[in-house]
Amino acid sequence: MKGTTVKNLSFSYPGDTRLILKDIDLEVEAGEFVCLLGQSGCGKSTFLRLLAGLEKPTVGEITQDGKMIEGAGLDRGVVFQSYGLFPWMTAGDNIMLALKQKYKNKTKAEHKEIAMKALRAVGLKDDVFNKLPKELSGGMKQRCAIAQAFSINPPVLLMDEPFGALDAVTRARLQDMVLELWSSTEDKKTVFFVTHDVDEALLLSTRICVLGQAPSKVIYDVKIPADRKPTRDTLFDDVEMMKLRNELIRYINRDVASHIE
Repeated sequence: MKGTTVKNLSFSYPGDTRLILKDIDLEVEAGEFVCLLGQSGCGKSTFLRLLAGLEKPTVGEITQDGKMIEGAGLDRGVVFQSYGLFPWMTAGDNIMLALKQKYKNKTKAEHKEIAMKALRAVGLKDDVFNKLPKELSGGMKQRCAIAQAFSINPPVLLMDEPFGALDAVTRARLQDMVLELWSSTEDKKTVFFVTHDVDEALLLSTRICVLGQAPSKVIYDVKIPADRKPTRDTLFDDVEMMKLRNELIRYINRDVASHIE
């Protein structure tokens, strides 16, 4: 079956008996845009690392397209909040590093052509290719990181609060850009997007999974039909979306309150 399946997943770090995640079961169809929503420290990023193959489940399993995830792979692109660019390499070389791993039979010229196309797709000019990360703004560095992830054309894209450190205007522009990139292809990528921002989740996702406090599990799971998906202009005018927004906040606050008590 095409998609990502999480079965009976629990996780604790080696040498620590405290569970970070507990008894998570999730079926995600190929092409869904899933926002993992919850308070800071609830295990969202840990869950993403498990999906990326950077950590291994303590209990349970994760499969992609029917195959067990047992480590990192080029079938999953990852975008971190910290950009993930090597500071001693130019933006272009950072992108080409991934391309050399994915397309080993292509020439350097072909790798550069793909990298340039990826930079243009995220709205950057050609001269960015030869610039070091220190010469770029935060928004430009994040665009480069997204270009790097999209350039290897993975079926699954994992994004860990990629816009959390950006100003509001840049954040909005990159949200719109990611939505456009995701929706512009016939075979949409499956996206797992970590955020603690309810409005960001409503704007981006086709499905929202709320994670509770550790030991974390999915405490609320809702799909947003294509004909109900809000835009930036309608998000705060749509009565049904405002009801859903309040419901999401209610679940998060109830969970936090139960752990305080």
